[in-house]
Amino acid sequence: MNTAPLIRAQNLTKRYTVRTSSGRRVLTAVDDVSLSVDAGRILAVVGESGCGKSTTGRLLLALERPDAGRVEVRGQDINALSKRELRLLRRDIQPVFQDPYDSLNGRMRVGTILSEPARAHGIEPPEGRSVSELLDLVNLAPDYADRFPHELSGGQRQRVAIARAIALDPKFVVCDEPVSALDVSVQAQVVNLLRRLQNDLGLAYVFISHDLALVRYLAHETAVMYLGRIVEQGPTEMLFSDPRHPYTQLLLAAVPRPRADGRGQSERLESIGEPPSPLDRPAGCAFSSRCPLATDRCRTEDPQLRPIGVGPTLAACHYAESAQVVA
Repeated sequence: MNTAPLIRAQNLTKRYTVRTSSGRRVLTAVDDVSLSVDAGRILAVVGESGCGKSTTGRLLLALERPDAGRVEVRGQDINALSKRELRLLRRDIQPVFQDPYDSLNGRMRVGTILSEPARAHGIEPPEGRSVSELLDLVNLAPDYADRFPHELSGGQRQRVAIARAIALDPKFVVCDEPVSALDVSVQAQVVNLLRRLQNDLGLAYVFISHDLALVRYLAHETAVMYLGRIVEQGPTEMLFSDPRHPYTQLLLAAVPRPRADGRGQSERLESIGEPPSPLDRPAGCAFSSRCPLATDRCRTEDPQLRPIGVGPTLAACHYAESAQVVA
């Protein structure tokens, strides 16, 4: 029996050359990231804006090529595939992007949008899923096929984007902040839809988000990114109940908590300042300039991601075993 992960990223690094006032400099958006997702599982990737979450997602989808490292789907290095082989593989890996207003072609009716993937891959009826079947899967009536995207609400547009993503029966979907552009009232509906489809169709997701409440509800495993690196990773419930990296602890402390008087409260991550620029990464641990527990060792020695204790949790912190709560 093949027990290899459905998708595996090994030591991914992605750099960009950017123009600054002092000339051209190299920005490392993703720095030595490794992760894997088994069939039918959900891995969440969380962190502050600019930490490299979306770039990681694009590398997993082969929308960008890494400068180092590799992405394997069922053991195949996707960046070593020919154009024809990669085109065939794209049936198995699909995206759902953040903004449903930008991800759909406003000049096409919904029916055309949903039939386009099959047409692009040369799939003729009765093969593949019909437009009416796809609309039913995302809880939209058949008459939505005749509408244009501008005639739909944000939640309806995202349902169409999800239907398009599953049109070719993929095995793996990258959901990049799929509900952050939606009203709060419809976010839960779309997340529940994603969860049902994952269950019913046996999909694997990488779910990129900054909403930790959604992540705890949806994901089997969670990876926390900071300045392009994974600083903690493990089973979601374990990571939420017993975080081992100070950055994870502070992220969780920033989630609003209910009080007895019914008002929410949160300890703001902003209270420890803004993250440093990826162009000026601190020496040693990248989080040391914001960490309340940082020592001289943290400021000079870069901690590596490693197993903590006997469990499956990984953390990149010199003092992760102590698990001292910082907030």
